[in-house]
Amino acid sequence: MKPPAREPLSRARRTAIHLEVRDQYASTDPDFLAWREGRRTFTPDNRADWWEGWHDAVHGAVSRGVTVRRARVVSEPLTEYVRWEHAYALTNVAAGEEVRWLPRRQARDLAVPAVDFWVFDGELVLFHHFSGDGVLMEREYVTDASLAAWCTGAFDAIWERATPHEEYKPV
Repeated sequence: MKPPAREPLSRARRTAIHLEVRDQYASTDPDFLAWREGRRTFTPDNRADWWEGWHDAVHGAVSRGVTVRRARVVSEPLTEYVRWEHAYALTNVAAGEEVRWLPRRQARDLAVPAVDFWVFDGELVLFHHFSGDGVLMEREYVTDASLAAWCTGAFDAIWERATPHEEYKPV
């Protein structure tokens, strides 16, 4: 599999946007399983226990002046997995990401890509292709200005309607 989003994020100069549209990802994630069992390992006061390479990459990009934004289109009521993502998002925010949530019913009139993606500097698109049970199967990197513009426009429409993480109350 090609390198993850961390590599293009390290080269980003202005923006990195990430859209997530799935209600379930790989449910074998150890952090998810620990959360599911009631262990909350990612509270703000124990940062050393959850801060990892991804957080360093985001923090480094933001320190260079890159705006990093993540939007999630979610079904309500939230799946157990997305509830965990909501709880875990405090780590993304601590690293410098801006995170917003949009209930799927509020996106009914938007043209939204059917796959998760990143767009770096409005130029490079990284699509994430998952199996039906949420396992990442392929990362597809595409350099196509019109596709990057379309994905950015879709993301911006979602972002405008979405609720900031600090204000979103899971249903």
